[in-house]
Amino acid sequence: MTRRQSLRLLGGVLCLSLWGIGSAGRVEAGLQPDRARLRQTMQRAYGQKGLAVLEQWFQLLDQAGQGSLAEKLTYTNDFFNRQVLWVEDPEAWGQEDYWATPLETMGHGQGDCEDYAIAKYITLLTLGVPMDKLRMIYVRARLGRSNISQAHMVLGFYVKPTSDPLILDNIISEIQPGSQRHDLTPVFSFNGQGLWTGGASQSQANPVNRLSRWRNVLSRMQAQGFGV
Repeated sequence: MTRRQSLRLLGGVLCLSLWGIGSAGRVEAGLQPDRARLRQTMQRAYGQKGLAVLEQWFQLLDQAGQGSLAEKLTYTNDFFNRQVLWVEDPEAWGQEDYWATPLETMGHGQGDCEDYAIAKYITLLTLGVPMDKLRMIYVRARLGRSNISQAHMVLGFYVKPTSDPLILDNIISEIQPGSQRHDLTPVFSFNGQGLWTGGASQSQANPVNRLSRWRNVLSRMQAQGFGV
C-alpha cells in the first residue's frame, strides 16, 4: 500500500468516526517545545548529525501541523520508523531497560520499542492531538507464526476510551486497528493522565507515581525543552 493509499484509507476511517474532533480532523494546539533549548541540548550532546535530524523534526511539526489528523498520525509514524534503527537497550544505551526522550532517540538514531512509542506520543501531542486520545500500550507480541511472544510497546490512538485503537508500531509500519493486530495482546496502557490495566475503562493509577521510568523520562524531557 502506498502512502497516498494509506492516507486515503486512514482518513476515511477517521472522517467516519471522529465526529468529536471535526470533519477535517483538526485539533487544538498542543505542547509548545522550546526550540532554542532543544537545539542547544542536541548540539551539545550529539553534534551536527543530531541537530540535522532535529531540524527535520521541526519541519515535520511545521508541515504536519497544518494537515489533517490522518496526516499527523501517518507522517509521525513514518518519520520515526524511518529515522530510528531498532536495537535493544543494552546495545543502544548500555542499560537493561532505558526509556529515552525523543531528543535522545533522534540524536542517537537508535532505540527500542519504548523509545519509538514515546517519541511518537510527544510528537502527536506537539501537533495538537489531545492526550486523552493517545496511550502507550504495553503488549505481548507474538513472533511470526510461533507461540513465542516478547514484551513490546506501541502507541494507540483512541477515538473514545472504549474504541478499537489505531496502532502506531515500529514492527509493522502500516497503521492498523488493534483488532487487526492478532499478534498483539494488550497488558496495560498509559498516558500523562492515567494508567489502564486489561480491559478497564477507568484509570487504575497515576502513571507518574506507578512508573518510575516514565517519571524519569518526563523529568529529562522537561529539562531538554519539550514543554511537558
